Amino acid sequence: MPLSELEQHIRCIPDFPKPGILFRDMTPLLHDRFRDTIDAVIALFSVEEWQGIDAIVGVESRGFILAGGLSYALDKGLLVVRKPGKLPPPHHTVSYALEYGQDSLQMSSNFTPQRVLIADDVLATGGTLRATCELCERCGHTVVGTATLINLAGLNDFMWNGLRNRALFTYGD
Repeated sequence: MPLSELEQHIRCIPDFPKPGILFRDMTPLLHDRFRDTIDAVIALFSVEEWQGIDAIVGVESRGFILAGGLSYALDKGLLVVRKPGKLPPPHHTVSYALEYGQDSLQMSSNFTPQRVLIADDVLATGGTLRATCELCERCGHTVVGTATLINLAGLNDFMWNGLRNRALFTYGD
């Protein structure tokens, strides 16, 4: 299915959650075309690249949806990155800056190091994705790629160890 057809299922909501923001609601895309969306993300990487990936890392919370679909479709392991207090020990924690404050993420350190691809819904400023990459490495994993449904490229120039994020849809805002 062409990406332009998938993109028609993203609903644009002006001035949400605050004035001046154009919110791109992907829930209709996931409802109407989940399988096609997962297939399109898979197509962002070559067969050889997927062979070099052991597990998919999903970032709380909408990244779980994408990561779960990829993990199932490709028969890969699934790892999760959560907000503090939601994972039992042992785990690692990384704090990162937000526009107005700070947040933290945690990941279980109970798994053998693997080659991972990080999946999330939106790449905005890059803070969450950067923190997730750092967290994966602290847990011994090697980040071999990142994928998002949407990249708000006007807000970031994200790169991790020479790897550029791959996204289905890129917008300049």
